[in-house]
Amino acid sequence: MDHLRVFHDVARTLTTSLELEEILLAIMDKMANFFGPERWSLLMVDPKADDLYYAIAIGEDANGLRGLRVPMGQGVAGWVAQTGNPLVVPDVALDPHWSAFSRAHPDLNIQSIACVPIRSGENTLGVIQLLNSKLDLLSEYSISFLRILCDYAAIAIQNARSVTLIHELTITDDATGLFNARRLYTVLDEQVLVKGTPFSLLFIDLDYFKTVNDEHGHLVGTRLLAEVGGLIRRVIGPDNMAFRYGGDEFVVVMPGLDKQASAELTMELCRSLRASIFLEAMGMTLHVSGSFGLATFPEDGNTVPAILKSADAMMYAVKNSTRNNVAIAGQGLVMDPSKPHHQGAGSSRDSRTPEPSRQNPSSESSLGSDARVAGPASAPGARRLDFPGQSGGHRNPTRRG
Repeated sequence: MDHLRVFHDVARTLTTSLELEEILLAIMDKMANFFGPERWSLLMVDPKADDLYYAIAIGEDANGLRGLRVPMGQGVAGWVAQTGNPLVVPDVALDPHWSAFSRAHPDLNIQSIACVPIRSGENTLGVIQLLNSKLDLLSEYSISFLRILCDYAAIAIQNARSVTLIHELTITDDATGLFNARRLYTVLDEQVLVKGTPFSLLFIDLDYFKTVNDEHGHLVGTRLLAEVGGLIRRVIGPDNMAFRYGGDEFVVVMPGLDKQASAELTMELCRSLRASIFLEAMGMTLHVSGSFGLATFPEDGNTVPAILKSADAMMYAVKNSTRNNVAIAGQGLVMDPSKPHHQGAGSSRDSRTPEPSRQNPSSESSLGSDARVAGPASAPGARRLDFPGQSGGHRNPTRRG
């Protein structure tokens, strides 16, 4: 095979496609045609787990390799990834180290090895491994050809990661690391227009967040948002999605969760939020609560604007009355039995204009600690839960009350 022709074909694929798998398969195909191995694979380094996983595996028992992990430094691929050096053994039987490895793994039936790292600068991104290739093609010249193809693979991987990073930056909130409002609308469109399956939508507005900014500054406020975002992500788990909608407002999308299941998760999140202490690393002990509004698709709204309006209205129902609580579409305000029912910590102030705890204003603050928890709308002193009128569509996330 003409090496220049191979380089031309691979380079053309690099410049015409951003699909990493397509490019890597093209490179692997060219190598397979040239070296004629019985089995060949591409393993990627997982730096967090300090091991490698099979991204591509072709040949005998290839299906069994998918999902397997190779510890760094172990086996052929692990050794090459750890050292960053290529390994070429034309005849395993003549190499003391690798003949012992082959005898210890007779199921692999290793006769020859060609394994080359995929490197970018000082970093090893992965390895390409060819087993039982044609012996006459494992010359130094042929291996240099293989290394050039690995350089192409490194370029493809780096390009793909750059594209992924740029995409993540456009859909990620800088302060919290959660998805942003732009991503929320995309997800909701997918849930409503493409999938059409039930899901629940939760709006969260932090109670009296402005107090933190006023007393401690915006740097502390931003850090608090980040810690609250981390708590939300931990509580809701990997199957649900958290977003920073704007200001001190968060949104959670719970695919596949009906009203009962999502209500249970919402109550757990509400309790976790009010029980947590924030900013201890900064020498502070801040407490925060939130106003939670929950709606479920399609029963509470069968379009994106409708389900947004429904969850938003529930959030405002809590915010305009008790705060530190949950309202569910179709059910109204939910009184959490784990929260004491009191009339504002012995204060008669209006719950919308609290005065923060000032026992130690430099190190301790409580958001919403003086908020009254009202009973039903008919109870003395309680506010009627009037939902704000909206004309539909996406509410501007920067316009907060």
